[in-house]
Amino acid sequence: MGNIYSAQNIAAYFIFELNEQHIFINADALQHLLADVATVWNKIYGHNAFSEQVHSFAQNGYIVKEVKDAYEEYGKSHIDEPAKDWELEFGQFQLVYRTYGVPRFTMEEENIMKEIINKYKASLIRKVS
Repeated sequence: MGNIYSAQNIAAYFIFELNEQHIFINADALQHLLADVATVWNKIYGHNAFSEQVHSFAQNGYIVKEVKDAYEEYGKSHIDEPAKDWELEFGQFQLVYRTYGVPRFTMEEENIMKEIINKYKASLIRKVS
């Protein structure tokens, strides 16, 4: 079945998880992780994981423009927290500037995300050694 999420929320998940594990993450790595999510989601569920328009990684150098734009300022530097966005909570009259939230994955989706993170960590180890 597989749910469709905002790429910004999935990016926030990766940033929080990798920072918690003290693992380097930058804008380029984030796009590669999102590309992995898109590939796995299409393979398992037969549809895209993101609500945003997805572009060819090989053709444009990124997969989700909104995420690329949000983290462009970091360049090759480490991202220590997710991008922020203005949000108006139901019943409130004041906008709040807060980081993108983490999606509530199903157990199966959570396992897929953990597998993608493990693959990313293994690739970093191979590059270092």
